[in-house]
Amino acid sequence: MTHSTRLHFLCGKAGAGKSTLSRTLATQHDAFLISEDIWLARLYPDEMRDFDDYLTYSRRIRQVVQPLVIDMLAHRSVVLDFPANTVRSRQWFRSIIEQARSAHTLHYLSAGNAWCLDRIARRNTERPEGSHVLDEATFMQITSLFEPPTPAEGFDVQVHEQEVRT
Repeated sequence: MTHSTRLHFLCGKAGAGKSTLSRTLATQHDAFLISEDIWLARLYPDEMRDFDDYLTYSRRIRQVVQPLVIDMLAHRSVVLDFPANTVRSRQWFRSIIEQARSAHTLHYLSAGNAWCLDRIARRNTERPEGSHVLDEATFMQITSLFEPPTPAEGFDVQVHEQEVRT
């Protein structure tokens, strides 16, 4: 590590509170905040119709964001509000950490399905910028792909218990 900046990134089911925590972390650490949901909403407002569209456009955004974050980490900490919800997705974060030679914290929000669905219902009504309507069937589809981080992955993990996991 060549400097004292840190990459903060988040893992948790949809509705677990990743975006809320990312805003708090950015303030606490005087860090840049980059939100995937806001980039997707601004760049592809009419193209996101289903989960496959999300995957396509998310890959495009990551190709642009990665070198930007690496450069930013030379000067200041960064909070990446992009889901690190599978082993494969966390490889992208690992690549950033290694290329930037940056310290990191993976914030794992542990939350049960009922708690997440309640938060999603509120978000669907309130519609903050960058949010999208998410129904229970899509939540269950996305949740079926979720993989909590394991020690074998070698990340510095901070667990945030949202409730008893279900």
